Amino acid sequence: MDKLIADLKEQIIAQLNLQHIKPEDIGDDQPLFVEGLGLDSIDALELIVLLQQQYNIKLNNADDGPKVFRSVKTMAEYITQHQATGK
Repeated sequence: MDKLIADLKEQIIAQLNLQHIKPEDIGDDQPLFVEGLGLDSIDALELIVLLQQQYNIKLNNADDGPKVFRSVKTMAEYITQHQATGK
C-alpha cells in the first residue's frame, strides 16, 4: 500500500498541476479538500479522471466521492478494494 500511496501523491500532483507541492509535502491522512490541500470541485473531477485512466476504476456512486477522496490513504484503500474485486 505504501507504493500505491507514493504513486498516488505523484499522480495527484501531475494531474492537478500542483507544481509548488512535492509528494513528501502531502500527508497520507491529510485532507485533500478544504483545510488540507485546498482542492475544489473541479479538482474532484480531475481525481475521478485519474482513477479511470490510471486504475481503470469508475466511481459509480457520486455520494462515495467525499469518502473516497478524503485523503490519499482513503483513495489507496478504495483502489486496492476495487482492484481486488475487479469492479
